[in-house]
Amino acid sequence: MTRPFLRYLLFAGFLLLALFALAACKPAAPVATETVAQPTAVCPEPAVCPDLKADVPFFEGWQNSAHAQADSPPFTHWNEENPAEIPTTCAKCHSSYGFLDYVGADGSAAGVVDAAAKTGSVITCNTCHNAATQELSTVVFPSGAEIGGLGGEAVCMTCHQGTASMVQVDEAIAKSGAADDDTIVDDLGFTNLHYYAAAVSRYGTLVKGGYEYKGKLYDALWEHAKGVDTCVDCHNSHSLEIKVETCAACHEGIKSVEDVRDIRMISSAYDYDGDEDVEEGIAGEIEGLRGLLLEAMQAYAQEVAGSPLAYSTDIYPYFFTDTNANGQLDADEGIFPNSFKSWTPRLGKAAYNYQASVKDPGAYVHGGKYIIQLLYDSIESLNEKLATPVDLSTAHRDDPGHFAGDTEPFRHWDEEGMVPGTCAKCHTSGGLPQFLANNTNISMPVSDGLSCETCHSNLQTFARHESPVVTFPSGAKLSFEDSPDDNLCLNCHQGQQSAVSVGRLIAGLDPDQSDEKLRFLNIHYFAAGATLFGTEAKGMYEYPNKKYAGAFSHPAPQNTCSGCHDAHALAPDEAACIACHRVEEPEQIRMKSTGDYDGDGNAEEGLKGEVDTMAEQLYAAMQTYARDALKAPIAYDPYAYPYFFADSNDNGKVDAEEMKPDNSYKNWTPRLVAAAYNYQYVQKDPGAYVHNAPYILQVLYDTLDDLGKKVPINMQGKVRP
Repeated sequence: MTRPFLRYLLFAGFLLLALFALAACKPAAPVATETVAQPTAVCPEPAVCPDLKADVPFFEGWQNSAHAQADSPPFTHWNEENPAEIPTTCAKCHSSYGFLDYVGADGSAAGVVDAAAKTGSVITCNTCHNAATQELSTVVFPSGAEIGGLGGEAVCMTCHQGTASMVQVDEAIAKSGAADDDTIVDDLGFTNLHYYAAAVSRYGTLVKGGYEYKGKLYDALWEHAKGVDTCVDCHNSHSLEIKVETCAACHEGIKSVEDVRDIRMISSAYDYDGDEDVEEGIAGEIEGLRGLLLEAMQAYAQEVAGSPLAYSTDIYPYFFTDTNANGQLDADEGIFPNSFKSWTPRLGKAAYNYQASVKDPGAYVHGGKYIIQLLYDSIESLNEKLATPVDLSTAHRDDPGHFAGDTEPFRHWDEEGMVPGTCAKCHTSGGLPQFLANNTNISMPVSDGLSCETCHSNLQTFARHESPVVTFPSGAKLSFEDSPDDNLCLNCHQGQQSAVSVGRLIAGLDPDQSDEKLRFLNIHYFAAGATLFGTEAKGMYEYPNKKYAGAFSHPAPQNTCSGCHDAHALAPDEAACIACHRVEEPEQIRMKSTGDYDGDGNAEEGLKGEVDTMAEQLYAAMQTYARDALKAPIAYDPYAYPYFFADSNDNGKVDAEEMKPDNSYKNWTPRLVAAAYNYQYVQKDPGAYVHNAPYILQVLYDTLDDLGKKVPINMQGKVRP
């Protein structure tokens, strides 16, 4: 035995003896039942106890915590077993011995529990404070996912991660031999996530703790704010109590733990459960969706599985046959022999997610958006088979774009784990502040959407980061001089290319000669700021010797980003548009003009109609040019990168077999590069007709006119603004 290990044993022994001595003085304390068959120390003098108690830091907080309740089921469940021991599958979290075994503090291999543990061992000081846990920083989840770099909260997450994941659900379904999602399988039971799996809610799709449906994206690690982003930032590590005073520092009206349930960030602008209440806390939204899911599960169990279902939060195995079909669990139904047995894979997946939402009572704080998505998708899945689907028409699954952490703009880099510097400014929560401070970006960790601190430099005063001037891809330096806060929007909503980069790419080449150096330049998405400033920003490719409109001047206050869009919900203030322009919907807006810009004979339609028709005509002209002039048909898909593909069967669209990177369009000419760039620009700014219709229509007109130099284009009747 090595000297360091001997010293460790002596220290551990001293700590346990200290606790037993204290227990002898206060028999009612839970510590009195901490171990079995251990010698009990006797205090020689009662006066010694207060001094001994002072030697055990945070004793009172720990004594009243769930970790110390020796007479509670998490520690007594196995007392009547023969032998009375905690099996290796449970010992890690239900016994101090088991946890020390798992982390290797007892000298055994780390990452596995080697032997059953004694009963009666609560979570003590030594469980969490030892040489092995000091080195612990990585946690392996039931899905097999590993989260590293955790520091101290790795100890918490080692247990608060559940005992199952979507992997175990799928394995159970596969093992049962289920032929399809809706056939009852005798060998299929309920897969239980287990209890207090806070890390599952918190890390979301990164650990696959919920059952995630194919074709869906889910939120990942929810970023709260600096200083309140770990387990121990929000919970006292010994008493386990929520630090309510920490919540109250930012959230008004928080005075108790119950008040925390009312917290709702301003970014949560949608009604998730469809009850028309967007003021309730996220806890209420989850409860509402959970109620809808139970309704869907019970309808499915009755209609498809042919067996009514009832649920209990407390009685194992939780789901029972509702023998009298009254929709609730009666006393005589909540018994093990009456457990629900008519499981189908579809119902099993939904039940797993339902239980996951119940067994983390703090899920609304830990990762409410992930839980909302699991509940919503489970209802949606069950609805596929219901005669009367549960109404989700007013419910919402996702957050507004900036906070939709489950969407491609934020999930694209999950496999790499880092967002490159070229993308970090707009696709990470910390990217914009980093850029404003350093005028550049380096790679950053993947984010779950933007956060308060993306735009706000102070979360008490909500002051915003300063950005007096914004440099656009063209090199132009522009600003909302009267509303500098809106410059924050311009930093990202400016695109990644410009007339300058297109001009540089095609310079010196014959307009209709294919060249291997040519490629499609992508403006990227929502370049509304570049559109708004028109030729000053030169966001679109502008043709030589043509004049173009500058910044679109709309009357105040609708002359800035925040003047028209809610800064958090992002939706435009359509009511203001409709009231002023006296139309039924914004698409009908048209300033007084007699020009028929698209030449369709309708000079009264809204500007959106003019822009849309011109864009359609441009795409048709591009296809004509590619087919007739280049003998290489082209097709476009707005959702499949790199967007333009070789149309091998010349049917005018991108078929499944054509939608692959090695079939990207390669017969580029300068004329086609410019046209494709401008076409994509319009597609990726869906509000272009509002942001600066004159500029957009001028560029579309000139692009069509340029293609008309090589192939027949009907420009008759069209008016250039």
